Amino acid sequence: MTIYRATVSRVRPLTDTMVRITFAGDDVPAFVSTGVDDEYVRLFFPHGADRRELSLPVSSGSGWETPEGRPTAPVRTFTVRAARPEAAEIDIDFVLHDDGIAGPWAAAARPGDPLGLNAPTGLYDPPADLARQFLVCDLTGLPALARILENTPQGVVTRAVVEVPDERSVQPLPAHPRAKVTWTYGGNGHGPSRLAELVTAAVPPHAELAGTYIWVAGETTALRSVRKHLRKTLALPTERFKVVGYWAPGGESWSARYKALPADVKAELAALWDDPQGDLEDVTITYEEQLTRLGL
Repeated sequence: MTIYRATVSRVRPLTDTMVRITFAGDDVPAFVSTGVDDEYVRLFFPHGADRRELSLPVSSGSGWETPEGRPTAPVRTFTVRAARPEAAEIDIDFVLHDDGIAGPWAAAARPGDPLGLNAPTGLYDPPADLARQFLVCDLTGLPALARILENTPQGVVTRAVVEVPDERSVQPLPAHPRAKVTWTYGGNGHGPSRLAELVTAAVPPHAELAGTYIWVAGETTALRSVRKHLRKTLALPTERFKVVGYWAPGGESWSARYKALPADVKAELAALWDDPQGDLEDVTITYEEQLTRLGL
């Protein structure tokens, strides 16, 4: 896995809660876009107070490792809003918030700030007979949703529902002749997420779903019941939907609580993925049910 080095070339506020940062650099032309609308990359941030001091890991097979004696770069995952390899640029939209690594970094970003990133991976994968799609997300899913709308074929009917903190977070989205976008306020760390409720309302039991694809992205824990609704209640085949967890409330404390689990419990959870029996979405549901029982 190659880690590329890029630098901030432009910073553009989009709303009170989101900023678009354009990255450029000699390595960026080597960045190969998958062409998939919700492709994501891992971003490697400066490890300390000096924004210009970047300790990038090196490739290690399919992963990466930090050279001995070097500090470890914090890593976060983000959606690529736009990729322009021919111009040696990519755009990434950041949600602004005070917690963690990425939000405060983005709020203070200036041209010349360095960052590391790897090659992208895409998830949005509608079937060949796509005639209609439901897109539901919170604020973190907006960059992917916008890119999906940009590239949706003209004849596809699209129903999009977006949960943002408040009206200050609403932003213009690409126009599509057969798309309807509904904005709703709440969730996003400012209150309980309504993503599960929104998906159930948009795609109720016994809905006619021939030629339909469903894409849902946002708060990870809120999407557990969404995945069960789509897979178990609606009995959808996995090629008809994609559920993508982008973030978790108190992500740092969640990781600490997971690491504190007894070794045998962590081994049991890991064993679900060692030799998965059945469809991976079903395995994911089992895994998430166990996490819920553990209070995670």
